[in-house]
Amino acid sequence: MTDEHKGTDAAADARRRGPSRRLLLIGGLALGGGVAVGVALWPYSRLPEQRRMVGREGAYVLSGAVRIASDGAVSVIYPHADMGTGNGTALAQILAEEMDADWETISIERAPADIAFANGALGQAFLRGDTEIPGFLAGPAWMVTRRIAEAMKLQITGGSTAISMTGMEGMRYAGASARYMLVRAAAKSWGVRPEEIEVRSGRLFHPSGREAGFGEFAEASLEFTPPARLAYKSRDAYRIVGQPMKRFDTPAKVNGQAIYSGDVRVPGMLFAAVRLCPRAGGTLDSVDPAPALSRRGVVKAVTFDTGFAVLADNFWRSRTAADALEPRWTFPEGAGMDSQVVLAAMEAGLSGEGLKSDYSRGPVADRFAADGARIVERVYNAPYLAHAAMETVGCVAHFHSGGLEVWGAFQDALGARYAAAKFAGLKPEAVEIHHTEMGGAFGRRINNDYLETAIAIARQVDAPVNLIYSREEDMRHDFYRNASAARMRAVLGDDGRPTAVSHAYAERHDPPDASHFPYDLEAVEARFTTGGNPAPWGAWRSVDHSTQGFFIESFVDELATEAGQDPYLYRRGLLEGNPRARAVLDAVADMSGWTANQTASVKRSLGIAFKSSFGTLVAEVVEVEIGADGRIRTPRVWVAADPGLAVNPDGFAQQMESGVIYGLSAALYGEITFKEGQAVQSNFWDYPVLRMADSPRIEVRILQSGEKTGGAGEPGTPPVAAALANAVFAASGKRVRSLPLAKATVTGSV
Repeated sequence: MTDEHKGTDAAADARRRGPSRRLLLIGGLALGGGVAVGVALWPYSRLPEQRRMVGREGAYVLSGAVRIASDGAVSVIYPHADMGTGNGTALAQILAEEMDADWETISIERAPADIAFANGALGQAFLRGDTEIPGFLAGPAWMVTRRIAEAMKLQITGGSTAISMTGMEGMRYAGASARYMLVRAAAKSWGVRPEEIEVRSGRLFHPSGREAGFGEFAEASLEFTPPARLAYKSRDAYRIVGQPMKRFDTPAKVNGQAIYSGDVRVPGMLFAAVRLCPRAGGTLDSVDPAPALSRRGVVKAVTFDTGFAVLADNFWRSRTAADALEPRWTFPEGAGMDSQVVLAAMEAGLSGEGLKSDYSRGPVADRFAADGARIVERVYNAPYLAHAAMETVGCVAHFHSGGLEVWGAFQDALGARYAAAKFAGLKPEAVEIHHTEMGGAFGRRINNDYLETAIAIARQVDAPVNLIYSREEDMRHDFYRNASAARMRAVLGDDGRPTAVSHAYAERHDPPDASHFPYDLEAVEARFTTGGNPAPWGAWRSVDHSTQGFFIESFVDELATEAGQDPYLYRRGLLEGNPRARAVLDAVADMSGWTANQTASVKRSLGIAFKSSFGTLVAEVVEVEIGADGRIRTPRVWVAADPGLAVNPDGFAQQMESGVIYGLSAALYGEITFKEGQAVQSNFWDYPVLRMADSPRIEVRILQSGEKTGGAGEPGTPPVAAALANAVFAASGKRVRSLPLAKATVTGSV
C-alpha cells in the first residue's frame, strides 16, 4: 500500500459537489470575507504548546493527538470525556487505523483542558456538512474551525459527536498525518521515494529489505509538516476499525483503580455537603451553624447566596451535620410553578395560534380542508426528567499560591476551566483542571453549577474541598429534560396511508431535525410553542429526539390501527423511498419474529418503533407482559441499528443496550413533578430506575451500510418509549399517551 491511501467513491462524489454552504458562509465571515486570507495563514498550529503540555521524556509529540515513544509505543490523546461510552477506545482505533499502527502498542490519554487542545474537528465536521472540502480550501477551513473552536472554548462531549465528528474528521487526519511524517522521515534516511515504503502494524518496510519501527523515526519525523488534506483508507482495507476491541477503561473500573472526583485525596482535604435553596431563584436568608459545629469531625460551615455547606473530615459527617441545620430561605414572589399546570398550558397552546414554524413541505392546509377528509388527531405528553446518573455531581477545588486547582469530570473541560476562572475572578492561566473518571452524565455535566458552588465554598476555606452532592440535592437541583406535549393530526387516504401530517408541539431545543417525520410523505409540517418551560433546562440523553420519538412513533402506530394494518408492515409501506431505513425495520422484525404476530392465534405482545437520530437509524421491538396487578414487564427488546460504520461493534452494541435501559427507565417510571416551585422527587425510592432483575434481555444487530458514520451514545434511546407504549396496546388494548407508563391503568395481557 502506498503512502497516499485511495479515497472512497462517496468522497469523490462529495468533492465533485464542492464545498458546503455552511463552509463558505461561516468560513468567509471568520476569514474577514475572503478565503485568500486563510491560504496565507495556513498552517495554523498550536504544536509548540501541545508538545510542552503532553511531551514526555523519550517520546515525541507529532501532533496534539499523537505521541510516539522511542520504543514505538503510541499514545492517542483525545479531547473528550468518557461517560462510560468507551469513546476513547474507538477514537484510538480510528487513529491507529489510518496510522497503520500496532494495536498492542496503543494507549489513550485525555487531552489537557487547555486552549491548545480546543477541538477544531467538531467545527470542521459541521462546516463540511455532507461534502468533502476541496483541496484549495482545506488549509483555510482547518484554520477557521480551529479559531472558532478556540473562541468557543470548545472541548465538549455530547450530541454523539465524539466518533462521528472528532473521530472521522480529527483522528483520521491525525493518524494519516503521523503516517505521512514517519514515511517521509524513513524515505529521507534510506534515500528512497516515500511511495516505495509500506507501513504495517507499526513498522515501515522497503522492497530493498530495510525495515524499522515507528520509534526509530519518531524524532526525525518532526521536521515534516503534513498537507492540510490527506487521502484516507478505503473501508475495505480496515483491520482495526470495525473490530471488537477491548475497552481501555474497563480494567481500572473493574479492579477499583479508576478515580472519580469523590475518590480524590489531597493532603488536608475537607469534604463538603451542600444544601441549596429548594426553589429556583430563591436565596438563603439565614442558618445557625451551631448544631453542626458541635459534631465530631466537623470543621466549618460556610454560606453563599443560594445555600450553605458543612465541611468535615469525611462526607458522611458533613452530610449528617448539614441535615441537622434548619435554614431559612427567601423565595421569589408568587406561588411557584406547578408541573401539572405547566403541562396543561402546553397542551392548550397547541391549538394553532401563535405557533412558530419548524418545517413544512407540500399542501398540508389544503388536504386538511378538503371535503370528506378523514382526520385522525391525538394528543400526547411527556414529563420532566432528571438525569439521575449513578455518580452525583461534585468536584474538588483548592485555592493556593494565587491560583485554583480543580479535580473533576466535565463534559466540556476547557469550557469548565474558563468558567472556573470567571467564578473565581482569576485569569484562565491561573486555573488548572485535573480530569477524573465520570460515572455517567447524559448531559448533566455540561452545566457548571456544581463547579461554581465548589468554588464559592473553597474560597472560604484554607484547604482543598471535595464537594459531593447528595442524591437528593442532585435530583432536586438538576437541569431537567423539559416537559412537553404534542398534538398530532393526519389525513388518511382510502388506503389508510397518511396524505398529510400536522405536528404541533411544546418546547423546541436540539437538534433541529428531531421533529422531522421520518416517512415518505409529500405534505407534512411541524410547528411549536416555546417559553412555557419555567424549570431549569438541560440536555438529556438524545435531547428532543427522546420526546419526539415517543410522539411521532406512537402516532404512527395509531394510524396503523385506524387503517386496520399491521404496525410493522404499515411503517414498511411508508418507507418505500428509503431503502436504508426499510432495511433496519426489516431487520428488527426478523430478529423479533414479528411476522404478523398481532393477528396470530397466540398473541405475543410486541411493539415496534423507528427513529433516525444523530446520523444513526434505529428500529426497536419491545416485548411486554402485564401481570394481574397491572405491572408491566419487558422480557425482551430487539434493536437493529445502522450507524453507517460501527468503529467498535462491541462498544456500539453496549451503547444500544445502555440507551434502551435508560429509555425504558424513563418511559416506565421517570417523572419529576413540581409543587410550589420545588421538585418533589428526591431519590430512587420516588424516582425509580430499572433494576437488574427487571431488565430485559436485549439483542442488537448492527447493519453497516457504509454511509456516513453516525453516533452511538444517544440513538438507542429515542425509539424505546413508543415501542413500549405500542406493546402495551398490543397486550391490553389500551393506548398510553402520557408518560410514564406507571401512571396508566392497564390490565393483563390479551
